[in-house]
Amino acid sequence: MQKERLFTNRQLLTLLWPLIIEQMLEILVGMADTVMVSSVGEAAISGVSLVDMINQLIITLFGALATGGAVVTSQHLGAKRPEDAAKSAGQLVGLSAILGVGVAAFCLITRTVQLRLFFGTITDEVMQACLTYFTITALSFPFLALYNAGAAIFRSTGNSAVSMKVSVIVNGINFCGNALCVFVLKMGVAGVAVPTLISRAVGACIILALAARQDYQLRITPQSVTRFEGRTVKSILYIGIPSAFENSLFQLGRVLVVSMISLFGTVHISANAVANNLDAIGCIVGNAMGLAMITVIGRCIGAQDFEQTKYYTKKLLLWDYIAQSAVNVVVLLSLNRILSMYTLTPETRALAWTLVMIHNGMSIFFWPASFVLPNALRAANDVRFTMVVATASMLVWRMGLSWVLCVQMGMGAVGVWYAMVVDWICRIICFVARFVSGAWKKNAVKKAA
Repeated sequence: MQKERLFTNRQLLTLLWPLIIEQMLEILVGMADTVMVSSVGEAAISGVSLVDMINQLIITLFGALATGGAVVTSQHLGAKRPEDAAKSAGQLVGLSAILGVGVAAFCLITRTVQLRLFFGTITDEVMQACLTYFTITALSFPFLALYNAGAAIFRSTGNSAVSMKVSVIVNGINFCGNALCVFVLKMGVAGVAVPTLISRAVGACIILALAARQDYQLRITPQSVTRFEGRTVKSILYIGIPSAFENSLFQLGRVLVVSMISLFGTVHISANAVANNLDAIGCIVGNAMGLAMITVIGRCIGAQDFEQTKYYTKKLLLWDYIAQSAVNVVVLLSLNRILSMYTLTPETRALAWTLVMIHNGMSIFFWPASFVLPNALRAANDVRFTMVVATASMLVWRMGLSWVLCVQMGMGAVGVWYAMVVDWICRIICFVARFVSGAWKKNAVKKAA
């Protein structure tokens, strides 16, 4: 007799489609922001894109902590411990508030130093754009951290529709605010930063209010948020700290390689910014699948069902390969039309076209196993292995090889993106070998016991 599955296809799709829409909204609004700010000039688009690299580094810290909370909460739910799940949800919100305020304060105090350190070779005009954008967006970090925590809580219960609906509101405010501030109020770079601050504040308030409802399964309360318990905090940080280190180094590596690209001037910086927008489209489904993997595999690990862990990992990975391949093919076929929406010089447009072809073409084969599969390992508490592999691969290939190809061989942005593909291949070899070997089970059993 076949064992009853923890998730039906219908339940998986119910979890997935709101996540895909949420990711799509974020990417499309980001593209719209870039298109709008491009009308201000290439110095503006360069400044925004450079700061966004640092902002992504910060966002990964919040995302890693949210991942830790989501894994712990999902495991408690899988083990039929709803009270412990609710407790971990509250602790996640409290930790996120502390982290958000701390990071915002640090960035505001050191913003000039950071920008000079990472992008010291840029022109004064680009630097001024960076300072304006960084100052305003740093104020939004506490709200962003709290929103990520709230979204993770709802996803851990399989209810991703809530975060999707809030995301619609957030991105709607951001998009309309950008249009108003850039085109009507003529606020320049500040015109894309102020709406970001306002929309994130609104999003955090809404999602936390929903999580505090009396009838909610994992209701957060002032007590659960402020009264930290060592065991629960330790469990969250056990997942969160390695993930934060891994993802932060990944984003830091991206910042450093962009600093290499900046040596080649505004054309390379702008082309890289546009390409980052477009390659993100090809990863929409993959990012959603990675979030779903945390919930699904976390639930399997909580139930100590390793057969279903392997089953759902393979299933979600296959779905991702099929969906991502379809999306990337559409992007590549429509690339010239998409690039025509941006206000770019012919040289910048040509370089952006090359970069997108590299990323989206290669991601069809390599991206899912590089970035979705390791989330299954993280949900099984195998976080140290993923951290070591990702860190080593980043240092050796994405940073080391980028330096050789980009700077030493004079390939510029193209060299960086070739190095990125090599990084993907290294990750695949390690993560697939780990999963197939079953070595991840040791951590899953130990932590669940």
